[in-house]
Amino acid sequence: MAIEIKHEIFPKDPKKSYGLVELVKGTSPITEKEPETTVFSWPNLLFIELIAILLSTAILIVLTMISGAPLEEMASPDTTPNPMKAPWYFLGLQELLVFFDPWLAGVVLPSFIIVGMILLPYIDVNPKGVGQYNYSDRKFAIWTFSFGLALWYIMIVVGVYFRGLDWQWYWPWDNWELHKPPSGVSLIDYSVILTSWGISKSAAQLIAYATVLGYFVVGMTIPFIFFRNFFKSLGFARYNITMMLFLLMMGVPIKIILRLVFNIKYLLVTPFFKI
Repeated sequence: MAIEIKHEIFPKDPKKSYGLVELVKGTSPITEKEPETTVFSWPNLLFIELIAILLSTAILIVLTMISGAPLEEMASPDTTPNPMKAPWYFLGLQELLVFFDPWLAGVVLPSFIIVGMILLPYIDVNPKGVGQYNYSDRKFAIWTFSFGLALWYIMIVVGVYFRGLDWQWYWPWDNWELHKPPSGVSLIDYSVILTSWGISKSAAQLIAYATVLGYFVVGMTIPFIFFRNFFKSLGFARYNITMMLFLLMMGVPIKIILRLVFNIKYLLVTPFFKI
C-alpha cells in the first residue's frame, strides 16, 4: 500500500531555479571500495614509482659499466654480414618472417599487437582487482597477457642465441663459423598436400578456406557455449573483439607448429596474402 507523503522535506516550487543535493556515503563505481579502504595516488603511489625508476636506472648504469654494448666493426659496402640480424627488440619480428608471409609478419601482426594494446582498457570491463595485482579475479587476462609476452620473448631469444649463418638453427655447442647444409625438408602448401590425396585443386582450395574460417568460428563458438558468464560479462561487441585478438595470438604458435612438425608452408594461399 502506497504511503502518502503529507510534508515533503524539500517541497517543489515552480519558482525555484536551483536544487539541493546531498553527498551519500557509498562505494566508488570504479573500484567498489569505500574511501576508507583506498589511498591517494599522491604521494603513496608516485613515491613508490619514483623509487622504482631510480633503482632501475641505477641497475642499468651498473650493467653498462660491467658489460659494454656489443658493437661490431664499421659497416663496409663490400661485405654483407651473415646473418644480418636486426636489433634485439626487432628480432621477434625477424623470426616471424621465417614462418609467415612477409606482409603478415611485418605489417598485419604488429598492427594487431598495437591495436590490441590500445583496446585493452576498453574491452577489459572487469571492475575486480583494479589498482592491485589480483590473480583470482583476472585469471583469463593474466594468462593471456603472460602467454603473449612469453611468446614474444621466446622468439627474441631464438633470434639472438639460436640463429646463425644463413639464418639456420645453431645450438650453442655447434661451430658458428661453419655453414650448415641446407635443410633437406621441403615445405609444402596445405592445398598441395590435399591434391596429393586425390582431391581436385578447386576442392582443396575450398577446404583450405574452410579450415582457416572454421578455426575462427569454432574458437569463438566454444567459449560462447561453455563459458556463458564470460560472454555475458563482456557483451557481444567486446566478446567478439577479445576472442578475435585471442585467436589471432594463438594462431601464431599453431602456424609455427604446423610448419615445424608437419612441414606445411602455408595453410591458405590467396592472391593477396598467404597464411
